[in-house]
Amino acid sequence: MSLFETVRSQMPAEIPLQLQRMDAFWTSYRQGDQAIAQVVRTTQEKLGDKDFDAIVCGGTLGIFIACALQRRGWRVAIIEQGLLKGREQEWNISRRELNAFLELELLTELELETAIATIYNPARVGFQGGKELWVRDILNIGVDPVYLLEVLKQKFLAAGGMLLEQTAFKQAIAYADGVVVEVALTPSPSPKEGEGNKRITGRLLLDVMGHFSPIAKQARSQTQGNIKPDGVCMVVGSCAKGMPEKSYGDLIYSFTPIQKQCQYFWEAFPAKDGRTTYMFTYVDADIQRLSFAQLMEDYLFWLPKYQEIELNQLEFKRVLFGFFPSYKQNPLQTPWARILQVGDSSGMQSPLSFGGFGAMVRHLPRLTHGIDAALRNDLLSKEYLRSLQPYQPNLSVTWLFQKSMSVAVNQQIESDRINYLLGVTFMAMEKLGDRVLYPFLQDVVQFIPLAQTMLAMSIADPVLVLKIMQQVGIPTLLDWLKHYLGLGAYSFLNQISQKIAPPIANLLPERQYQWQRQIDAWHYGSGGDYQSKD
Repeated sequence: MSLFETVRSQMPAEIPLQLQRMDAFWTSYRQGDQAIAQVVRTTQEKLGDKDFDAIVCGGTLGIFIACALQRRGWRVAIIEQGLLKGREQEWNISRRELNAFLELELLTELELETAIATIYNPARVGFQGGKELWVRDILNIGVDPVYLLEVLKQKFLAAGGMLLEQTAFKQAIAYADGVVVEVALTPSPSPKEGEGNKRITGRLLLDVMGHFSPIAKQARSQTQGNIKPDGVCMVVGSCAKGMPEKSYGDLIYSFTPIQKQCQYFWEAFPAKDGRTTYMFTYVDADIQRLSFAQLMEDYLFWLPKYQEIELNQLEFKRVLFGFFPSYKQNPLQTPWARILQVGDSSGMQSPLSFGGFGAMVRHLPRLTHGIDAALRNDLLSKEYLRSLQPYQPNLSVTWLFQKSMSVAVNQQIESDRINYLLGVTFMAMEKLGDRVLYPFLQDVVQFIPLAQTMLAMSIADPVLVLKIMQQVGIPTLLDWLKHYLGLGAYSFLNQISQKIAPPIANLLPERQYQWQRQIDAWHYGSGGDYQSKD
């Protein structure tokens, strides 16, 4: 009997079926069987009067940008396939990112404090055979999504926004002067195709439907020719009662060697109804990769050793599993006027992180100000919208790290290679100080700290550097070098942009918009937004 079958009675009843469905989707995804529906069409005709300024598809994270725009006076509609409510699980983030809600006046200080469900310190970073590091105030805050989304939902409605729940996106038509979005109730009241559909008109469509958005899939197919990701982060985990009381968390921890062509990493933190633990691994979408059933078995096998507890002592409140695709050609550049991908659908996150809440909040001020300016000046062509999701070299350079933390299906390397590499890397960063270590732990890579780290690693173990070069391959290294030089250029331009900013106010609105978006690109693309919040 499998471990999963052994503890099945300790889990919510729906988990076995959900795991089965996930594996069916994962198999189809790896085989490349995902249909690319043509959900977006374009026409040069004019639409005329429109109901809304912005239509937001996807309410869970879309409520953030929708509420920010509605409170600025724009007419905004949200289309949400289910009910707009948070799940019973905390979203982990650092305090500095949460300040975005105060900066945009989406929450009061009291509301923000109420949204915080858990706080823990310190957090551990460790790898088998290496020294453990302890850090503070990094991803140590658990936000209650149920409370947060309800507060923002009510503020959105109070400001005059329209919310269409249990309403599915069907298709969009981009006109010369607007966009039509066709939606249907879920489940549709009519069994006949097309009946029961409703049309909503607006000036701009924001796609916040996540990694597997049908709009994003079509956009990637048109711009890249292939929607298969370059990398995948597979995750399984749970929130369970009965674990030993621990006040600390794990940011990234590993205590096993490479197995089944995977290096397993762990994350853990206190939750309001137990302790949350995740096991994740970086892979590609090769058909030979593990199934989620197999990954769950390994999670349950190693969990007792990790948390010093027997499985039969646990009550699993939630069991989680999923995968997060990432692409080298990110962020996604929209191929259409008046349609913009936001959040996970845009790929605006590091290939090392899960994306979602943290990545959305980090870019929320930039996107709010940028979309507001685009609407105000009617700069909604694809060229103007693409400047809202610009190239960011500090995200692109992390592809080398993702590659070095994964093992190809048929690749043979020492079983302790990845643990040893990470041990050497983090020891070098610790010696260089918090200015180097802390941003990296939050997926913010900066030019000078990265250069210092690489130099320290080369001195500490030059043979390891050669092995990594062999592991990732010359093409990957050359591609990384291009982005690394771009990171240096963006860092320099971000420094001098402070002198450029004052004259921008004297430019025409179009030029003003373009310059501000470029300054934003340098700022975020160099990791400068991290320092600005110190």
